Amino acid sequence: MGIFLSRISGLIRERVFAHYFGNSDAGDAFKAALKIPNFLQNLFGEGVLSASFIPVYARLLAIDEKEAARRVAWTVGGILALFVSILVLGGTLATPHLIEVIAPGFEGAKKELTIRIVRILFPGTGVLVLSAWCLGILNSHRRFFLSYSAPVLWNLAIIATLIFFGSKHGMEGLAVDAAWGLFAGSLLQFLVQLPFVLGFVKGIRRARPEDRGAIRGIGRSFFPVVIGRGVVQISAYVDNMIASLLPTGAVSAIAYAQTLYLLPVSLFGMSVSAAELPELSSVGDADDAAKAKLRHRLELGLARISFFVIPSAVAFALLGDTISGAVFQTGEFKRGDSLLVWAILAAASIALLPATRGRLISSAFYALRDTRTPLKFSLIRVTLSIGLGIFSAVKLPVLLGTAKIYGTVGLTLSSGIAGWVEYTFLKRRLEKRIGEIKPALRTRNRSWFAAGLAGVMAFALKVALADFHSPILLAACVLGLFGALYFIVGALLGIEEAKRICSRIGIRFG
Repeated sequence: MGIFLSRISGLIRERVFAHYFGNSDAGDAFKAALKIPNFLQNLFGEGVLSASFIPVYARLLAIDEKEAARRVAWTVGGILALFVSILVLGGTLATPHLIEVIAPGFEGAKKELTIRIVRILFPGTGVLVLSAWCLGILNSHRRFFLSYSAPVLWNLAIIATLIFFGSKHGMEGLAVDAAWGLFAGSLLQFLVQLPFVLGFVKGIRRARPEDRGAIRGIGRSFFPVVIGRGVVQISAYVDNMIASLLPTGAVSAIAYAQTLYLLPVSLFGMSVSAAELPELSSVGDADDAAKAKLRHRLELGLARISFFVIPSAVAFALLGDTISGAVFQTGEFKRGDSLLVWAILAAASIALLPATRGRLISSAFYALRDTRTPLKFSLIRVTLSIGLGIFSAVKLPVLLGTAKIYGTVGLTLSSGIAGWVEYTFLKRRLEKRIGEIKPALRTRNRSWFAAGLAGVMAFALKVALADFHSPILLAACVLGLFGALYFIVGALLGIEEAKRICSRIGIRFG
């Protein structure tokens, strides 16, 4: 629920942003600027701390070493704060050089605006990294809602800034105002979690010699994950750099599509993985019984993820214009922009299943204190993604004609192919360690059938209602039919998850 509220508020934020900026130069500048300091957040933020800090901290809590856990938490928080402060300062000073690397296609006023925005965003991103420390502590104590709903305040701060200043400034001035709103939102996101975190760690503690093993264990796990995240971020920046060379609007279009794409990834991939990580950390693989329990939890989690992600992929492929139109089509964001976002979503749907299932498989490795294996396979994924991306965005448009469409879609499709390769390697390596992870093939096939049937019927309704002038009403009709048919057909086919959901709304099957 916390992730759902966060993502919905994020969609509202993007809709408001699209209303004021569309696919403009100012929009491109803000989106590109946002990616640069986010590199810091992704390197040292939520995912990295979850992979390295939570398994150790949760294990100390499980064996009732609460005082040791508090000392370790304060030590990690202090080191993180110092390190991030240095990086934020260095990044702010080096911003002009970073822009040259990240967005070489930006020139003149567009480039200067991007530099100005980045220098405002960097400190806010440093605060977000500290809020990830709060999240790690709260999750280890099984307090998930607050940590994952806190970004709602971040989104609300940006939305309020855009609405308040939207009619007072031009696009360039509004982009700067939005950056200050982001900084304020970062502070709010951190401060709302801090009182609850202090209730768990109860006062500043200094590390003792007996804590060195746990702290070193976090460090040994931390740096492989940082390197892995860094490699993935480099890949994302290469994609952004290539997109900046395409016609105006390509950077923004990819960013809008990613906002929609990340919704099911977060709701059905990240949520299951985040909830399972503390539990998986307490299981281990010391004997056959532990391995069997670990496999069972993974199989249940993968089945649950697949049930929700399969219809999401079908919806992106067949109904992407309806989705993007309902969320973004207002003001400067036109019907043609919705179609471009749909093309990107259709390509991204190929990677949706491995992206979500891969999060849970990676969490299993992290729970087993193995952060090096995911690093190895992320290197393979990134290398493949960059190679295919350069071909798709640079060579393919020359062969086929339209640079913006084929270039942006090609970039996304390349990442999807690389994602499947990474997931396959991860799963096979984990199976060598804990035994075969048996997916519920029957249930998965039935989910594909139900989603395909629902998608075709919803697509037909979309064509029939093509004259609708309200994208929101059209989406309510089309997506409402799609969702209802998927759950009903799934229940009729005997999918237990679908039967449970239908029974909760009063539809019962024998």
